[in-house]
Amino acid sequence: MHQLRWTCSACRTTQRKQPSLRFPRRAYSARPAFAPKPSIDIKHIRQNPGLYQQNSIDRNYAQHSESPWKIIKLHEEWLALQKNARHLRERNNYLRGKLAKASSKPSPDDNGQNRAAMIDEAKALKAELAIIEEKEAQLQDEIDELAEYQPNLSSTHTPVGTEPQVIEYINEHPEAEPSSSDRVWRSHVHIGSELGLLDFTGSAQTSGWGWYFLVGEAAMLEQALVQYALSVARKRGWKVVSPPSLVYSHIASACGFKPRDQNGEQQIYAIEQLEKDKAKPQLALAGTAEIPLAGMKANHTFEDVDLPLKTVGVSRCYRAEAGARGIDTKGLYRVHEFTKVEMFAWTLPDNVDSEHFTAPTSSSSDAIFDEMLSIQKEILQALGLHCRVLEMPSTDLGASATRKRDIEAFFPSRREKDEGWGEVTSTSMCTDYQTRRLHTRVRLGKAGGRLEFPYTLNGTALAAPRVIAAILENNWNERDYSVTIPEVLRPFMGGLDKMQGQKMHGTGNY
Repeated sequence: MHQLRWTCSACRTTQRKQPSLRFPRRAYSARPAFAPKPSIDIKHIRQNPGLYQQNSIDRNYAQHSESPWKIIKLHEEWLALQKNARHLRERNNYLRGKLAKASSKPSPDDNGQNRAAMIDEAKALKAELAIIEEKEAQLQDEIDELAEYQPNLSSTHTPVGTEPQVIEYINEHPEAEPSSSDRVWRSHVHIGSELGLLDFTGSAQTSGWGWYFLVGEAAMLEQALVQYALSVARKRGWKVVSPPSLVYSHIASACGFKPRDQNGEQQIYAIEQLEKDKAKPQLALAGTAEIPLAGMKANHTFEDVDLPLKTVGVSRCYRAEAGARGIDTKGLYRVHEFTKVEMFAWTLPDNVDSEHFTAPTSSSSDAIFDEMLSIQKEILQALGLHCRVLEMPSTDLGASATRKRDIEAFFPSRREKDEGWGEVTSTSMCTDYQTRRLHTRVRLGKAGGRLEFPYTLNGTALAAPRVIAAILENNWNERDYSVTIPEVLRPFMGGLDKMQGQKMHGTGNY
């Protein structure tokens, strides 16, 4: 779920003698009681409202751009209530002191009030304080929600706007000058159907559009890619984790999976609950292993010697992505379910002794960011794919990322769109955005045991469908109707060097 699910009953208005203090009672819960309690740096937002406003605009989160100013307004209202409550408590304490000394018989006090009158006033003060405290809680909830939906601040590396910055290329372009080439290019949809490796017709009847069957050698290729990606990550010291596919919605929300608009757009599949289970926390299918891996350490405190902790998880990923079908959604490029190898890491926070969100320095999070990119480049280079590395612009960053680099591969079938480029991996640095919302902390032994929020990073080691599509298209041999298997994958495919499928030239069966 892209946004927090509110299970609301009708708001109740508490009847009081003071009409001016009436307000609707909050009758719902944003998250279950056991969920991690977010600890957003609201003070930093109040002190830098213009920074956060412009950041939301730059990142295409315009609907949240006024939130910093709303937070300031609500905070001022909260302070006014605090001041009023303080005066009421002082008066209440005074009355309690007088009542403790007063005799049980009605008698005038210094102000001409008897015991009964003081008791009545104390009761009225208590009722008024209850109203104010409830209003304070409501204001604090509104402030917390507005702060929680603020996107992370962009890094100084991030280009502002919509255009990415090309950093480098991987491998040579297979057709640098298309006009002088006589090579026959085919889309992976045509190749996969011709060789009986992909079945979209069967999946359309089984599950609908956006789903697929990998058949025979294509199914083996998926497993080979997974094993190869894991071998590269393990060689670098990444710990393999097999995460669950179902997660609580509040965990997905804490990781930054929220909508950019208010139109109910859905990216993650919600699990329908029976009527008897409506009171239980909402569950969703994870769109990426990043979500369960991050949630694995919710409400956890690391020791500083435990970090960085580097994990790599293989999972099925589920995306309920909206949009009309076209070149982006044809075949394997944009699907609803796929296998992905995902890297996720926790590191010590940067600049722990200075104001956060300062310019990046040489730090553990930067080192892990570079390591993730290095693993991605090693995998793609060994697969023989022509790619480019991009520093992604502000409008392309998700809510949690302060910085993101994508790697795009060349897809011949996409030459009419973006000159053939299509994203195959992504690496994001999220600073303390996720750990603040998941209440994951680290104890800094060298700083007297002070608790801080570690940084998190995530990166795609390999997303199977797009890489399979790229291999099919780039390694297609028109002469013998085969697809050459990259050499590094052959040990995982029983030494097979070519895929020729089980269905040639439109004949044969699976």
